[in-house]
Amino acid sequence: MRTDEPVSIVPREAQQYQGRRAGLVTRSVAGVIDGIVVVVAVLAGYVGLNGLRFLIHPRGFQFSEASPLPGVVTVLLVMTGYLFVAWSITGRTYGCHLMGLRVVGRSGKRTGPLIALLRALFCVLFPLGLLLCAGRRQHSVQDFVLGTSVIYDWRSGPPR
Repeated sequence: MRTDEPVSIVPREAQQYQGRRAGLVTRSVAGVIDGIVVVVAVLAGYVGLNGLRFLIHPRGFQFSEASPLPGVVTVLLVMTGYLFVAWSITGRTYGCHLMGLRVVGRSGKRTGPLIALLRALFCVLFPLGLLLCAGRRQHSVQDFVLGTSVIYDWRSGPPR
């Protein structure tokens, strides 16, 4: 290996995609990973809450009933919070990190907290908007309305 060449953390095969908009498949895989993360977090919270109830009152303990509507609302709230925090701090969720993606604003930099919150709400309440990114411009409805893009970015740290 030559020592005078700069070392890049981006794999040679991926360098041609660095900074380009991501398509439907990559974004969908990242979304599924994020969905799994949120469901595992909600289940862990449920088990933890029941464990605490057991410690407080072990003799009369029964698992709390998991009703569908509160469960769905909890998952949607946790998903919104997860997306908002991840996009406003690093521009990427865990799924985005694994797939080499980052959400950026019009300037190509990380989105601000307001745009991150609006995008999180928009993605949770209207997930079918993602399907528009299968088109030539690779912008989802959320991207089009809020002026964001999901790009390939394998580097750590803020976008450049």
